[in-house]
Amino acid sequence: MKILAIGANGVVGKAVVKQLAQEHEVIAVGHSSGALTVDIGSKESILALYEKVGTVDAIVCMAGNGEMGSLEEMPDSGYHTVLNNKLMGQVNLVRLGLNYLNQGGSITLTSGEAANNPMPGTAAIAMGVAAVNAFVATAALELKDNKRINAVSPSMVKETMEQWGIDSSSGIAASDVATYYQASIRGLNNGEVFHAAGGRYE
Repeated sequence: MKILAIGANGVVGKAVVKQLAQEHEVIAVGHSSGALTVDIGSKESILALYEKVGTVDAIVCMAGNGEMGSLEEMPDSGYHTVLNNKLMGQVNLVRLGLNYLNQGGSITLTSGEAANNPMPGTAAIAMGVAAVNAFVATAALELKDNKRINAVSPSMVKETMEQWGIDSSSGIAASDVATYYQASIRGLNNGEVFHAAGGRYE
């Protein structure tokens, strides 16, 4: 299977590429480094990537910027980052990518558990990832040619928590998160949100 992995240089992205590359041909795409790069905030950049890669059997996206901040302190730019990149960036990956997805292929986006477990300082991110989940559930109803779309919603990732210098005991390892992307690609699910929390996909 030929899989396009966008956001391949991040903590989760690296784990997903490693997991999928055991069985598939994975085309790794970074934001600013690597053989292939894309700015998902730009439709032109997304289209240029698809034109270069051609048709694929699956598209997985671990990219998307977000900003944390309190209601009182978060500037408009923080909300715009989430809406224009994390949300519309992934929406445009789907809108344009369907033309390059083979029959029976799948797209897997990334949302986040901030939509389900509210925490102070995450209002913008929670709003964006909830919208990703709603988009996936609705878009799934319109896909043709047996194409599928799902999302993986990770909780806090251990490696990221450790980078931030906070207790990572409640987090999930990136290698475990990767198994949920694998499940989305392998299975027949359509319009589903895979909640990556607590351990590997069972």
